[in-house]
Amino acid sequence: MKRLFQIFGGGLGWSLGGPIGALLGVAFGNMVHSLMNVENVSQGQSGQTSSPSDFHISLLVLAARVIKADGKVQQSELNFVRQQFVGMFGKDRANESFKVFKSIVDQPIPLTKVCAQINRFTTHATRLQLIHFLFKLGLADGHLHDQELAEIKRIARHLRINPYDFASIEAMFHINQDVNWAFKVLEVTNTASESEIKKAYRKMAMKFHPDRLVDAGAEAQAAAKESFLNVQKAYEHICKQKGWN
Repeated sequence: MKRLFQIFGGGLGWSLGGPIGALLGVAFGNMVHSLMNVENVSQGQSGQTSSPSDFHISLLVLAARVIKADGKVQQSELNFVRQQFVGMFGKDRANESFKVFKSIVDQPIPLTKVCAQINRFTTHATRLQLIHFLFKLGLADGHLHDQELAEIKRIARHLRINPYDFASIEAMFHINQDVNWAFKVLEVTNTASESEIKKAYRKMAMKFHPDRLVDAGAEAQAAAKESFLNVQKAYEHICKQKGWN
């Protein structure tokens, strides 16, 4: 059990109960359920911040849902997950996390209940980065399949991500493929005025700024940097297109 806490940053707390606790229980030979009162833990109150373990465990569970969405688990997708874990968590933690992930993949995952638990213990900024990661995962084999996109949309709805934020994140993966990608990233129309564009840029830069994920850990902040840079790229693209300084 000590090793389990070390892997997930020393703070499993919220995840030891409820549906996520059940998934982890199977992954660790039911060790979690033998040591914790599941019902009491799962009824905890939501805090105002997300912890590193919140982001880490949520990634494992939601990635497992998406990777199975098209009815098969491809080696390219597994390789991508492992690669991302190494980059985010370091080799040792990544290897242990991947073992847990592979166990979760083999289990049925009750999406509604899982997302309800994640909502109680993570911030909106953290959940935005979870969706960003899921898009990257879906594209691991070079193509986002309809089933995978539908599953990510389903997850986003359950994570209380509004359609505008979802479309913004999706557009980040269609740079130079959609003529209106930059406007979609900033959540404005292509007829928006210069002042509207600048206002939208400030709003989106704040929404995706890595500093909003300080409490969620270095891994979550690193993930947010890519989204933040895409917001900047969208703004610069529009300014160039419009001839603004």
